[in-house]
Amino acid sequence: MLGELAALITAVLWSMTSIAFSEASNRVGPMYVNVTRMIFAVLYLSVTIAVIGAPTDLSFGQITNLVISGFIGLIFGDTFLFKAYRLIGARLSMLVMSSAPAIAAVLAYFFLRENLSLLGIFGIIITIAGIALVVLQREEKPTSRYKVDYTGILYAFLGAVGQAVGLIFAKFAFNQGEINGFVATFVRVSSALLILYPIVHFTKYYVTPVKVFRENKKGLVFTIIGSFIGPYLGITFSLISISHAKIGIASTIMATVPILMLPLVRYYYKEKLSWISILGAFIAVGGIGMLFLA
Repeated sequence: MLGELAALITAVLWSMTSIAFSEASNRVGPMYVNVTRMIFAVLYLSVTIAVIGAPTDLSFGQITNLVISGFIGLIFGDTFLFKAYRLIGARLSMLVMSSAPAIAAVLAYFFLRENLSLLGIFGIIITIAGIALVVLQREEKPTSRYKVDYTGILYAFLGAVGQAVGLIFAKFAFNQGEINGFVATFVRVSSALLILYPIVHFTKYYVTPVKVFRENKKGLVFTIIGSFIGPYLGITFSLISISHAKIGIASTIMATVPILMLPLVRYYYKEKLSWISILGAFIAVGGIGMLFLA
């Protein structure tokens, strides 16, 4: 139950951070937001670990698996997801990304020997169906900007694979021994930052962050807020989730971000919610309920 609850908290946090990062990206660009969010997350995590005195004695195998998890999930997966956003938009990207729980469940079956009950399998199917119903119904603004592009669909699928494989390697680390969630997140995020920063710096994609954020203070505020909610709290709760629940179930609950975003976009962007969106939300919630009982 703890793992499922942590996954639901993760989805809520990622729903909020998606709005913060979307607002920040529109002001300063996605690459500045992507790298800066990791820098702030590392600072938050460093202070937290020092204050609570979290044990940091990880084995070489645990560190290796967490580094690989960070690279595949935060660099490989997120990079292709951002590329997909540009080509096919958030709606189709999220639809393809909803395949991540199924990919994770299959990988967990072969590499972690995790079996799902019949109720759990039905719960995953119903939840993904509810997500798909909401995502397919919502329109892009403007709709003419995005078309069905097979390259974009491939990028979104690679993003889903990156997310699923990243969770598998994180689970490997937790199976090797107890790890504090904040410490595990610190290793994932800091290693991803150490790999990504030199690349974006020398390719001139991230060279004047102080100037960029000084010229757009709202972009900085949204990035700081999003970094706290997402890479700091969100990733930490996601790791707590997979350490106490099966990968397939945890990743399915965490994939309900499009559902949880409905009241947020209604409040923040004043978007009207259709009956199809509401129906999809209820279907997904029913699937989540089955996963809690599985």
